[in-house]
Amino acid sequence: MRPGYAVVLRTGVDSEIVHKVTSLRELLFINRPPPVNTAADPARFDIVARIAQCVPELRPAERDVAALILDDLASAARASIGELAQRAGVSIASVTRFAKAVGCHDVRELKLRLAQAAAVGDRFLRGGRASASEGEPRRRAADAGAEAEPLATRVYDEIHTALARNHELLCQAPLAQAAAALAQARMIYVFGMGGGSSALADEMRFRLVRLGRPVASYQDSLLQRMVASTLSPEDVVVALSVTGRVPELVDACRIARDYGAKLVALTAPASPLAALADWLVPIVASETDFIYKPSSSRYAMMMALDVLVTELALAQPEESRELLRRMKHTLDAHRGGGERQPLGD
Repeated sequence: MRPGYAVVLRTGVDSEIVHKVTSLRELLFINRPPPVNTAADPARFDIVARIAQCVPELRPAERDVAALILDDLASAARASIGELAQRAGVSIASVTRFAKAVGCHDVRELKLRLAQAAAVGDRFLRGGRASASEGEPRRRAADAGAEAEPLATRVYDEIHTALARNHELLCQAPLAQAAAALAQARMIYVFGMGGGSSALADEMRFRLVRLGRPVASYQDSLLQRMVASTLSPEDVVVALSVTGRVPELVDACRIARDYGAKLVALTAPASPLAALADWLVPIVASETDFIYKPSSSRYAMMMALDVLVTELALAQPEESRELLRRMKHTLDAHRGGGERQPLGD
């Protein structure tokens, strides 16, 4: 433990709980930054980080409450104020003081924040293992199985599962209609934000360029809004978003629709972005408790992208074949290469 970060709890508190509190402080506040996550900014209020930050300044009884809460957010969110006090071995007044000390107006707001944190991040707080509610024997068995399985196999299995789940959805998607819109568009604009969608927006541009389509990709939210305001009914926007709930992206697509542009959305069904789409190519993400690997939803998105672009290529076979031949000829003349070498590296 780093100097100055000692957390002194009342005698009798489980040493494992002490370890959880101090370890969380080590992770979140290695260099002790200035206070953040204050109640003045409720949309960004992170109750877990706030509790860990406040621990050194809390009274001993309030530290007991902190240890109890950090040990099981979901259980603490469900408990009454009396149950919290009883489990922590403190008075009800101490629970109330704790709530105020970490920036909440009262215990009701504290429980709301805890419920939100548990829903969003419990698997991240438990290190991607089975939850405590599943029982210690089951957790140990799951951990032992994961350790015995090669990492490559585990990653492969999750990718395979994501592809299989989305394959059935793609078979029912309006790919031919979306490809026809891309073939007829005066200009295609690909919008993507975030880690996976930003990279795949450029990937979509690369694929469409090979087929001779006029295309540009944008990942900056202000540029997306600016571009959207210049569009017309002859233009098509391709929007990529696993969740379909990024406000800036949804707003940019709404602006494009207001000016008559058509929208192809590769996104989650029943999302705000999906509701705007002329043609929806559904993407369903289902993340597991193994949090350490990148999201498998990237592969589902790439599969949808590849199927859509292949549909376009097959809709104009003669033109596509000639363009791909030219590209292969140009690359071979530049760098050499065999008959089966990938087109583009």
